[in-house]
Amino acid sequence: MAEEAELDLVKIAPGARPPVCRIMDYGKYKYEKTRKEKDARKKQHMVEIKEIRMSPNIDTNDLQTKINAARKFLSKGDRVKVTLRFRGREMAHMQANAHILTDFAAALADVAVVDKAPKVEGRTLTLFLAAKK
Repeated sequence: MAEEAELDLVKIAPGARPPVCRIMDYGKYKYEKTRKEKDARKKQHMVEIKEIRMSPNIDTNDLQTKINAARKFLSKGDRVKVTLRFRGREMAHMQANAHILTDFAAALADVAVVDKAPKVEGRTLTLFLAAKK
C-alpha cells in the first residue's frame, strides 16, 4: 500500500504486539519536527544573572539609582546579583555595613524575593534576588 501511494512505511511502536506502523512521507515528517523544535527554542527565554556592584560608602541617591536598575532587570525576568565590595580598612566593618544589602532587598520586596541570603565571599558580600512569580 505504501509503494502504491509512493510514501514510506514507518514503524511507530516497534515494541508493541503487533508492531504499529504508519504510511507517511518520512522526509516531510522530519522537516516539520525540526521546524517545531526550532520554534520552541526561539520562544524560550534564558534567565540571565545581572550583577549590581556597590561599595559600603554609597550615597542614598546612588543607592536609589541601583535599586531602579535592579527593578528594571527583575521586570524583564532576570535574576539580580547584588555585590557589596570592601577594600582596605572597609574589611574591618563588613558586618556593620551588611544592612545596605538588607535595605536593598527591602526596597525591592514588592517585585523580588531573596533567592540567596547575604553571604561573605572573600572581600565581597553577595545577595541574589529573583522576580516574584
